[in-house]
Amino acid sequence: MDNRLRNAKRWVIKIGSALLTNDGQGLDRDALRRWADQIALLRKQGREVVLVSSGAVAAGMSRLGWTKRPTAIHEQQAAAAIGQMGLIQAYETSFQHHGLHSAQVLLTHDDLSQRKRYLNARSTLKTLLRLGSIPVVNENDTVATSEIRFGDNDTLAAMVANIIDAEVLLILTDQSGLFDRNPQLHTDAKFIKEEHASNPALLDYAGGAASQLSRGGMRSKILAARKAEQSGTHTVIASGREDNVILRIAQGEHLGTRLLAKQRPLAAKKQWIANVLQPRGKLWLDEGASKALLERGRSLLPVGVKKVEGQFQRGEAVDCLDPSGASIARGLVNYEAPEVTKIAGHSTQDIEQILGYVDEPEVIHRDNLSLLTGHIRKQA
Repeated sequence: MDNRLRNAKRWVIKIGSALLTNDGQGLDRDALRRWADQIALLRKQGREVVLVSSGAVAAGMSRLGWTKRPTAIHEQQAAAAIGQMGLIQAYETSFQHHGLHSAQVLLTHDDLSQRKRYLNARSTLKTLLRLGSIPVVNENDTVATSEIRFGDNDTLAAMVANIIDAEVLLILTDQSGLFDRNPQLHTDAKFIKEEHASNPALLDYAGGAASQLSRGGMRSKILAARKAEQSGTHTVIASGREDNVILRIAQGEHLGTRLLAKQRPLAAKKQWIANVLQPRGKLWLDEGASKALLERGRSLLPVGVKKVEGQFQRGEAVDCLDPSGASIARGLVNYEAPEVTKIAGHSTQDIEQILGYVDEPEVIHRDNLSLLTGHIRKQA
């Protein structure tokens, strides 16, 4: 992977809150300038960089004198609004020293769940890169609600990598990388230097959020790497405490944990389906339908549907589950939930007799169906 890092042109770099706020003590402007210095050198090397920056809520908390992250959504939004001002101003000042323009881009999950707005975000980010600027992306915490949140900036960074077809996603944290068990509790914990992003064992190694400042933890970073893999993006999880960590990794030095993408990139539409859309329901499939999707790349026919969950409309996203409960695919459904319930288990030829009409012969056409990396097991 060394050559792939050295030759990679388009990067998404995510910097965690602890690295930007001196572990919550307020915005660390010296550290931020050091990040800007490294990114500016990448730009001089002809590389394109989108920066996904945490720190708005933590910076706002510091300015407000709060020591604990608030649980009330309106208080989080207020902290984000206050902190975002200082954060983006500090970035702009730091990049101006290198003759670079920064650009603030605030997103919600809802922005990317609608195809038209997703394509607009994609075009805007690519235009900003073409103009030589540094897009600074953050979740729009001031308007996001629990229903439309990304959940954490690791997820946001992976989705940005999908949007711009990045070659590398670099997640900088206050940890050195991934271990097979908690190194603070187990002295014999083994460091994971390199693995495939889709390896299901990785999630067994991960714990929760590292601190109260962060919504993410190592688990969210692994899930982010899986999302990034959908666009052929390799992920590196490394410690931001290392000197010149960005430049050293870009030069091929093996720092942190490398999670490799072994899948070929999906078409842009299928990336959008797999990684952006929030499923509105579930379709439980029989063994034959599961194999048809996974092994033969077929469309989903009504005969293979065993059970329907949720209230969804035509054109909305649903998850397809195999008999064990694993989510194996996500797609845009051709019929609303009550209609799929009626035709489930029946032949395509029976649709007209059951419903009185036929919109499409498939429940989900293969062109609107995306397989999910490293099957997501049903939660209890």
